[in-house]
Amino acid sequence: MTVCVYVCIFEDGPLLNGTGGILDQVRREVKGRSERVVVAMSGGVDSSVAAMLLCERGYEVIGVTFRLWLDCELRSMADPRSCCSFRDMEAASQIARALGIRHKVIDLRDLFFREVVEPFVGEYLAGRTPNPCVECNRRVKFPVLARLAEEMGAAWIATGHYARLEWDEKGECSLLRARDKDKDQSYALYGVGQGILRRCLFPNGDLSKDEVRKAAEAGKLAVARKRESQEICFLSGGGYREFLSARFPEALQPGPLEDTSGRKLGEHCGLALFTVGQRKGLGLSAPWPLYVVALEPARRAVVVGRREEVPGRWLRADPARWVKGAPPGKSFQAELMARYNTKPVPCRVKAEGGAFEASCEERVWALTPGQHAVLFRGDEVLGGGVIVSAK
Repeated sequence: MTVCVYVCIFEDGPLLNGTGGILDQVRREVKGRSERVVVAMSGGVDSSVAAMLLCERGYEVIGVTFRLWLDCELRSMADPRSCCSFRDMEAASQIARALGIRHKVIDLRDLFFREVVEPFVGEYLAGRTPNPCVECNRRVKFPVLARLAEEMGAAWIATGHYARLEWDEKGECSLLRARDKDKDQSYALYGVGQGILRRCLFPNGDLSKDEVRKAAEAGKLAVARKRESQEICFLSGGGYREFLSARFPEALQPGPLEDTSGRKLGEHCGLALFTVGQRKGLGLSAPWPLYVVALEPARRAVVVGRREEVPGRWLRADPARWVKGAPPGKSFQAELMARYNTKPVPCRVKAEGGAFEASCEERVWALTPGQHAVLFRGDEVLGGGVIVSAK
């Protein structure tokens, strides 16, 4: 599955103390298994604090850092917004030394390229707008963490994600939004699966970002004021357009710009340069604002129209993935989040045949094929799926 690029192992040392009590509601005793936990450490403040808090609660923590990408390392050395660089791996190693925990760096570049980058490009070629972070969590990070935990005899895996978990008396796990709704990342975790989620710990789920930074400062962690990464890891130093142009020029073939009646208005330089709801960069003049309404890959056509023609009321998502393995019913009320960190809106859901349709009670801006439609009931994440059509 993986090949180690290099492995840094540090002997256990003194644990930090001072912010105890934060994990009381998520820590469970597991009879017959160790309280060892494998923590994904990116070298940022969130995962570093997660590891520190677990140490403080008495867990035996093993930190792992994933090397996911190759050529971002050189560019990102000068870009503090990026992640996955050698600088970040070294930061994770330094935090591990400060905490007195073992630390390993695992080479996942081949797996990441196959499971995340290639599908990312394929979605753009198909006229859809993907979210690679959701797919990385589902296909790479959490499955690998779970397998490493098995190999290392650990009962738990943990990350610095802002999300919460609750278990019932049968051991079934509910995925909940973080207390800090501005930082909530439960949207990106809906596809992880019950089998892995029930082994997860999210120490930051009840904390705000400011509280996480204060905990890092109290623990004298060097990353306490480190800036957050703002980009998709393999796009460091440039946007997805530059990435596609340099590596996959076939994604940037010209085609027609049309209105919703089929009238040709001009030419574009590549379907992948556009997404539903886009206004800027169309290169068109009209008496009213024009927006991308649809992408038609078979003809390489970009269809534009007025704001009210942008899809925003109905979607179909396929395949559907449910946190607890099945939907709460064939037809039910929920709240829909159609893009990361947007306001959930009430909707009516019809689940059938491994997919679902959602009809929104209020207009949602730019329901976009390729994005993930995630369903909530209050703070609980019910499930979600990739949008395949919308209107």
